[in-house]
Amino acid sequence: MKGKQTVWDMVRSLAVIGVVVAGIYIFVPHDEKADPTHVVDYRVETNTARRAAPYPVAAPVGLPGQWRATSVSFDRKDAHAWHLGFLDPQGQYVAVEQSSDASAKHLAKVTRQAQPTGARQQVGDLSWERWEGEKYDALVRQEQGHATVVTGTGSFEELATMAAALEFKQGQ
Repeated sequence: MKGKQTVWDMVRSLAVIGVVVAGIYIFVPHDEKADPTHVVDYRVETNTARRAAPYPVAAPVGLPGQWRATSVSFDRKDAHAWHLGFLDPQGQYVAVEQSSDASAKHLAKVTRQAQPTGARQQVGDLSWERWEGEKYDALVRQEQGHATVVTGTGSFEELATMAAALEFKQGQ
């Protein structure tokens, strides 16, 4: 029988495979309206970063429930880089970026090439520099030995909401 297969045999095989795939698609539940956002818990990483970082690590306290944490990381080898990403209530991305690297190159990287506007914005007791860019806007604070950046696609109002919620702690 080897070597005697025909095109018709191949068509029948593909039809059987198609029926199996269609059955799997129909009977496996899927919800197109479900929110694909994967929410993360950042408490453990926050405590770890606060023990290891040489600066007070910022994490939000008291944000409304519509804010969803989507990413968190702390990289000791990369200048103690702390990252905490959120989706705001409008679905815009807002991130907190901190590092002991306060160089222009690092700030350009985390703000996606945003540039200082020369304007300042008061948020609570702190004054932040306003940066604007094509992709991200940012609120930037450069302090001795580190920089804190609140950046993303959210409006300056949303960035300020995040900045106002930040609690700076070190060494828990």
